[in-house]
Amino acid sequence: MLKNEYPYYLANEARQANNDLVVTNKYTGQPATRVAMADANVIDTAIAAAVDAQHACATMPSFARAAVLNHVVERMKERFEELAYALTIEAGKPIKDARGEVTRGIETFRIAAEESTRIYGEYAPLDISPRAEGYESICKRVPIGVCSFISPFNFPINLAAHKIAPAIACGCPWVLKPASRTPIGAIIIGEILAETDLPKGAFSVLPCSRDGADLFTTDERFKLLSFTGSPEVGWKLKAKAGKKKVVLELGGNAACIVYKDCDQDYAVARMMIGAFYQSGQSCIGVQRVIVHESIYDDFKMKLAVAAEELIAGDPLDEKTFVGPMITENDAKRIEKWVNTAVSGGAKVLCGGRRDGSIYHATFVENAPTDSELYCHEAFGPVAVIEPFKTFEQACERVNDSDFGLQAGVFTRDMHNAFYAWNNLEVGGVVINDVPSFRVDSMPYGGVKDSGLGREGIRYAIEDMTELRLMILNRIGR
Repeated sequence: MLKNEYPYYLANEARQANNDLVVTNKYTGQPATRVAMADANVIDTAIAAAVDAQHACATMPSFARAAVLNHVVERMKERFEELAYALTIEAGKPIKDARGEVTRGIETFRIAAEESTRIYGEYAPLDISPRAEGYESICKRVPIGVCSFISPFNFPINLAAHKIAPAIACGCPWVLKPASRTPIGAIIIGEILAETDLPKGAFSVLPCSRDGADLFTTDERFKLLSFTGSPEVGWKLKAKAGKKKVVLELGGNAACIVYKDCDQDYAVARMMIGAFYQSGQSCIGVQRVIVHESIYDDFKMKLAVAAEELIAGDPLDEKTFVGPMITENDAKRIEKWVNTAVSGGAKVLCGGRRDGSIYHATFVENAPTDSELYCHEAFGPVAVIEPFKTFEQACERVNDSDFGLQAGVFTRDMHNAFYAWNNLEVGGVVINDVPSFRVDSMPYGGVKDSGLGREGIRYAIEDMTELRLMILNRIGR
């Protein structure tokens, strides 16, 4: 069960300053708990405390940072079902998906514990010409400083972990703004971190209103802003961020190519997960399915039959596959987009129904390529399907998008696999699986409107550190 109220965490300490944020049960729509909200003064205090903690965090030995991260791993294991239940209530995530996210969150912290002890430097000879004879150099990575983190509602634990864990691993203090609709997972992580020996001021977890969160972007004491969320918000934040480094993990409308030589039944099974897990509310969820014309008719029918068998309903029911969307208005938006596409000549193959905040798993064919359903990010349980003649044509269709996060390709032909890898304008190409596939150690991020930089612990550490060079003149000693 959830507690009746949750604090925010200011400079490592719980503060039940108020109960201003009501967190709802996304299935019933009823209040589930209340959470303390931070105002601008609290955020300012958190930043000042993080600045004061910079030296202590930077000089904390790697074994001690690893111990903090391993403590989180063990405590998350102990509180596994509590975390999964909280996710199901606050995010509407089906309980099986919620357990999957908690598992990934544990893995993310475990990876960070390992990486914290192997942040390596480099030796470089400098005697490339007579003037540099006797000179050599070494460099190391040092923490960039105080980090500002803004995490989204759809993976409240693991996407927060992808910011928190590498920051602890490399010695950066930080302030996190979790999504107001789903703050509980991050607050529980804050509760666990408060049990550790992190220096005073090393972290703050501060739910707050979007209007009150301006300091997360504009305050020059932050040296890095890492934002995960919508492109509309992300690019605006970058424009306001000033001199700090900015990492953006934004949206997508991920495509999946299905070539004629693939295992169709396997591809269909994976497409159910790629398009409809956690109600399609994933930036790498399958939104466009591009199928070779020779298998198109059979494949689309297999997709429709499989999608109709998915159970939608109460996310606490172990049988539920499609739960509620984050709000009923989001479900209504998907309903509107599908209806508009149908008015433009599209055909609904399955689904196309809304029950309150639940939108049933839906496939649509012949969606106009200029429709919102086709070219914008749906972020819901709906995908469009279309045929192609040549593999090159299919890749052109994938690239005909403002986004470029990940793409999937089902094929047994290695020439096709390498052609896709070399030509698709995306951050990652997944061969023989859906673009929704992610392992938390891999470099993850996109191009075009999908963002800047990469997540994945080792790659995030690169963004959260800077190179510091020492040059040695052996002759002049």
